Amino acid sequence: MSRSTDRVRAQWAAARPDLDTSPMEVIGPLKRVIARLGEALDPLYVDAALTGAELDVCLRLRHDTTPTIARHLADQMLHSRAAISKTLTRLEKRGLIAREPSPSDRRAALVRLTPAGEAAVDAIFPRQLAREAELLEGLGEDRDRVIDALNLLAEVLGKRV
Repeated sequence: MSRSTDRVRAQWAAARPDLDTSPMEVIGPLKRVIARLGEALDPLYVDAALTGAELDVCLRLRHDTTPTIARHLADQMLHSRAAISKTLTRLEKRGLIAREPSPSDRRAALVRLTPAGEAAVDAIFPRQLAREAELLEGLGEDRDRVIDALNLLAEVLGKRV
């Protein structure tokens, strides 16, 4: 089976034979998967109360038994603090999260979902899960191998970053 990166790698080999383009064999398909996933899920958010990025943040907060601070969210989600802060500001303006001063750190605010935020998550998340299940149906018996390979990749990258 010809891989989608073969043509591009051949072009680079002709132009720059000194470059090792083998990482493209993993990174290329990974980028295509991410792009296709976005393409498939983006329509879910067109009329939804949350964007995909906002849903990701709210999902982290949905089952927290205690409020958390933005820095912990950023660390958990591997996002910059600035990006998380902007997302939280948008969510707070719409009443989907609440921030309150942290009693242990004046510089930090505790973040929690409001009932409206929980309702927004509960409205869109089942639709996202159904769409993801539909997208993954074609994996069949290969599903566990894909899961293992992706977890291995995440583990290897985590050790390098």
